[in-house]
Amino acid sequence: MKTLIETIVSALVDHPDAVVVTVKEEADRIVYVLSVHREDMGKVIGKQGRVAKAIRTVVYAAGSSQQKKIYLEISE
Repeated sequence: MKTLIETIVSALVDHPDAVVVTVKEEADRIVYVLSVHREDMGKVIGKQGRVAKAIRTVVYAAGSSQQKKIYLEISE
């Protein structure tokens, strides 16, 4: 899942080397924290959050087979 997020986001940004995904696993959920370069934040979020919503939709669909709930957070 981590590589899926990195692959999707690195194609969108100008600084693909700055894309970092960290994983926080808890008892009932898995949280993926995506951090990108400051200049690329607008590209990852998109107009009215449409790109971020699309990325989350793909991640949630890919992780639907797991027993835990999956969350994607975007940070600088």
